[in-house]
Amino acid sequence: MTESTVATKAAPNRLLALWNSVIGKKVVMALTGAVLILFVIAHMAGNLKIFSGPVEINAYSRFLREVGWPELAYGQLLWIVRIVLLICAFLHITAASQLTRMNWKARPVGYGSKKDVETTWGALTMRWGGVLLAVFIVFHLFHFTGGMVGFQPGQFEHLMVYQNVVAGFSVWPISFFYIVAMFALCLHLDHGIWSALQTLGWVTTDNTKSVRAISRIIAIVIFAGFISVPISVLAGWVR
Repeated sequence: MTESTVATKAAPNRLLALWNSVIGKKVVMALTGAVLILFVIAHMAGNLKIFSGPVEINAYSRFLREVGWPELAYGQLLWIVRIVLLICAFLHITAASQLTRMNWKARPVGYGSKKDVETTWGALTMRWGGVLLAVFIVFHLFHFTGGMVGFQPGQFEHLMVYQNVVAGFSVWPISFFYIVAMFALCLHLDHGIWSALQTLGWVTTDNTKSVRAISRIIAIVIFAGFISVPISVLAGWVR
């Protein structure tokens, strides 16, 4: 067996060993989480264009599908981004669920101290908040991306983002669900950003408080940015 063959076989084995380890799963969660957070920030910024009026946000929607042309076909780059995000979400959820099972096996006995109870509550918030976010993402795709739910027949118009957002958020149960999901996202980011930076070795004893504060500020800003749209629609400020 040649040295190149041995190296080729060893590399996948190292990657598999890394994936099967606790630290490997945490690194995967940190890196995929970073990609998803960047998307969330960009998505929020795009959503806020609704306050500039229908012309700008509808043009922005068309731009997302036309960017990359003529090298890329209409909507092709958008689909590439969606596939990357889907892969990141799959790896993130898989690593999180496997870490949870590993933690359960490592500590099957209930927590005894107050500090442990608080830690467990934080983990449960991340876990069930993540489940809620997964359900919300599926609904959100069927709602605003596909127009298959939440609209009257013929009400959803392709690329007419402003009109679709106003019509969609005018239904208060949908807006309420959106706000609850964004609150879950806020909690998820508050803990997730901190955990990702800690996993990547960017948290020290000197900057712990600063990193926690930055994580919380980012989470709150994202929460406020997202819920400002349904609240403005329900209040009649955007119509």
